[in-house]
Amino acid sequence: MTGFEIFRPMVAHVLLVFVLYALLSIRRVGLVRAGKVSVSQFRENRDEPGESLVVRNSIANQFELPVLFHVCCVLLYITEADNIVSLALAWVFIASRYLHAFVHVTSNRIRYRRPLFMVGVAALGGMWIWLSVWMAMN
Repeated sequence: MTGFEIFRPMVAHVLLVFVLYALLSIRRVGLVRAGKVSVSQFRENRDEPGESLVVRNSIANQFELPVLFHVCCVLLYITEADNIVSLALAWVFIASRYLHAFVHVTSNRIRYRRPLFMVGVAALGGMWIWLSVWMAMN
């Protein structure tokens, strides 16, 4: 691998976060305009309606496990351990994040969310295992 390929999945994740923030804004503005809530309800994030709460929760979720993803990608690059396998695992992780977020903000069915989450956990685990093996061998 040459260049900055390992950073492309990272940028894709950042795009997902910004899309979720835009969706949160759209849903909140829509709720206020529809008269379902007042703006003051969002000031302290109490009693947020379900329509926007699922998006807010999905955003929060993007700053949990993905933190380990971003750290791993940077370490893979710095140690020159980024290869086609780690890149493929990174894209699997990102695909799982996009699908997980989609389910989260639509049906929010745990039945579908959990397997997608676990795919991401497995992909990220594979990335960290590869990084550990690489560092042990070098």
